[in-house]
Formats: sequence, structure tokens, C-alpha cells
Amino acid sequence: MTRSFMRQRPPDVVLLAPEWQPRACIRAQLIEEGFSVIASDTWPMMRRHLRPRVRPRVALVDLRSLPNPARVLQELHALMRCERVLVLTAMGTVSPAEVERLGFQALSRPVAIEAVIRAVSRLMQSSSKRSPNNASG
Repeated sequence: MTRSFMRQRPPDVVLLAPEWQPRACIRAQLIEEGFSVIASDTWPMMRRHLRPRVRPRVALVDLRSLPNPARVLQELHALMRCERVLVLTAMGTVSPAEVERLGFQALSRPVAIEAVIRAVSRLMQSSSKRSPNNASG
């Protein structure tokens, strides 16, 4: 088989959630909904999946327990189109207003997993109209 046939398709969703329980629950529900998901507990691990030409359709970031969330959001802004990013905010991290000023979608904790899945589904529908491999401008 040639190399062109062996190229890996990017996942639908890349999830960053430092705490294992929310990460496992959100990932499991996204998979149940039919999305391909790569989940990570650290920003450096997530960033590996945001390479040019193989970016996911949606990035989902849970700020709770994330070291230096403002820096992560700034770097993410340079790597992903804003309309393809969903951020779960938590008290003591970055405010929803700050997240939205960056152009990202925000949900405030506490939030039901169903609300997260609905938001990801909306982002997936809107991203299907655009090429999945463009970075934010």
C-alpha cells in the first residue's frame, strides 16, 4: 500500500480535560454519538494532534484543573479556527466572557454532559461546511 493510502484521518474531536472522570465521561458519550475522539490530560499531548493538514474538526478544552489556562487558550487560538473550539470554563480559571472575546464557544461549569455533546454537535455541523484543515486567521 502506498503512503498516500496510509495517511491517518484526523479525529472528529480532540478533548483536553486534566481530570480523568470528566474526560472519560465526555469521551465515552462523544463516542456513543458516533464521533472519533482523542482525549488528553495535558496541553502538550493535545497540541500534538493539532498539526497542519490533520487538525480535528472540533477542539474541546476543559479548563478546570488546567495549569495556565490563559496561555493554553492563546496557543489554541493560533492553532485552530475559533468557531471550531468549545471551552468549558470553571470558577478560578478564565471567565466565559474572556473565552468568547477570543472567538471560542464557552460553557460554564457546572454543565451537563448532554449540553456539552449538543454544543459539540452544533460545532461539527457548522464545520462540515468548511474545510477541516484550516487554522484560525
